[in-house]
Amino acid sequence: MTSETTTPDLITFDRTGDSYKHWKLTIEGQIATLSMDVSEDCGLKPGYKLKLNSYDLGVDIELHDVLQRIRFEHPEVACVVLTSGKDRMFCAGANIYMLGSSSHAWKVNFCKFTNETRDGMEDSSRHDGLKFLAALNGITAGGGYELALACDDIVLIDDRSSAISLPEVPLLGVLPGTGGLTRVVDKRKVRRDLADMFCTNPDGVRGDRAKSWGLVDEVALPAKFQAVVRERAEKLVASSSRKADAKGIKLNPLNRTINDNGYHYNYVDVTFDRAARTVTLTVTAPESAQPETIEQIHAAGDKWWPLALARELDDAILLLRTNELELGLLLLKTKGNIDDVLKSDEIMLKHKSDWLVRETIGFLRRTFARLDVSSRSFYAIIDPGTCFAGILYELALAADRSYMLMSEEEGESTEIALSGVNFGLLPMVNGRSRLETRFIGAPEKISELEKLKGQKFNAEKAEELGLITLAPDSLDWEDEIRIAIEERASLSPDALTGMEASLRFPGAETLETKVFGRLSAWQNWVFIRPNSTGEHGALKLFGKGSKARFNWERV
Repeated sequence: MTSETTTPDLITFDRTGDSYKHWKLTIEGQIATLSMDVSEDCGLKPGYKLKLNSYDLGVDIELHDVLQRIRFEHPEVACVVLTSGKDRMFCAGANIYMLGSSSHAWKVNFCKFTNETRDGMEDSSRHDGLKFLAALNGITAGGGYELALACDDIVLIDDRSSAISLPEVPLLGVLPGTGGLTRVVDKRKVRRDLADMFCTNPDGVRGDRAKSWGLVDEVALPAKFQAVVRERAEKLVASSSRKADAKGIKLNPLNRTINDNGYHYNYVDVTFDRAARTVTLTVTAPESAQPETIEQIHAAGDKWWPLALARELDDAILLLRTNELELGLLLLKTKGNIDDVLKSDEIMLKHKSDWLVRETIGFLRRTFARLDVSSRSFYAIIDPGTCFAGILYELALAADRSYMLMSEEEGESTEIALSGVNFGLLPMVNGRSRLETRFIGAPEKISELEKLKGQKFNAEKAEELGLITLAPDSLDWEDEIRIAIEERASLSPDALTGMEASLRFPGAETLETKVFGRLSAWQNWVFIRPNSTGEHGALKLFGKGSKARFNWERV
């Protein structure tokens, strides 16, 4: 049950299957069909109608939730067919009037969450065998095509009118901001000259040309469309490792309290300090004996600590991002027994081939990735009573800095530890572990650390190994932490966002690092330029019968 003191403007991200307004899920064997049927009068905020299967954040929150339920409540599903419940219209993309009336921060956070949901689809396909097929049964524009791009396979109906397009540049003066441009060339390997023509043509491309350019995998006449979709979905099922006899668990409502002081869960506690513009986020280790067998883990269901942790941490990150824009520095803390965390990691690694354990690892992987791409600063505070070990040490690795108290006084000793979880189980969006990213260009360091799994390190040893940033002693501890917090809070949030996005992902890029780096750079910039959102900007004037007036300087 949730207990909340909320304002009408508070945006929450948890849903229940019977509350969906925009999606319909049907399951037949190992194939799930997820139909987008947006209720145009049910926007998340007033002031616009979601016509033509256009979407806002509320539509995508439901999509995020239904995908989680497919993963955990229907593990037998091997392929999800995404289609539309409306005739001759798949999806018109993000609602233009919603974007035109939204604040800059809302637009960028909307793009980030939307892209994370699509990244999550690709992540499930890559790691967990859950495949996706886009059955485009009508016009597919902007964010609608971006949703299709996140799928493994795209089938377009060839009815002489249905086209795919990314019309943001010619119509709105903005960009396909949730990864469209990057996925066209990086993922689908469309030639850049053809991609240039495609992305500047508001009418898009249809039929055989869409297939020959590589924008879709197959086109089908209306009479054969469903049969082609079914055939290709069955091939995706055959390529999947998911088992038809897997039995799911129920995802119950979160046990969460929201009040003026923060968000409070069973294992995650979020406390605000508005005067200092900081948040203290504390994760608690498991407090009782953990299930050790597959049968016990399945019986625990969503109360199993690693899964409960993933759900609560994910929810807290999303609430903070959307509702608390001025709280720019998160102080990451843990509390509990290191041995309990290491034992939990050991059990999880032992049973990682089980579907529930595998899906929980996937959830954790995606949740920690949200931290990596969040436009917030993170400091890990490692003091007495903390348990930064294994999976919880990933929090310290995700932090921009880590401070560990150096004290050997009785009752004040602090320790950290590594486990097998830290060596590739939870890769970042750059495809590397956080340890690999930390020690970029030094693979011998990773080999050295892997031999030390399970050992506990005091502050002196942790600093020597490079596993923390600084280790102040007890005399300097309070002043050192206070000054570090005050200094960070005094810096430009915009400059910090750009700096952090640049520093967090050293080395070769991936599709995901490109997308999120550009969300932090050009998408932020384009969204505040007068050519898009000014009084005479294309996004502001869309649908009003007036032509945009551009500042023609190329900056």
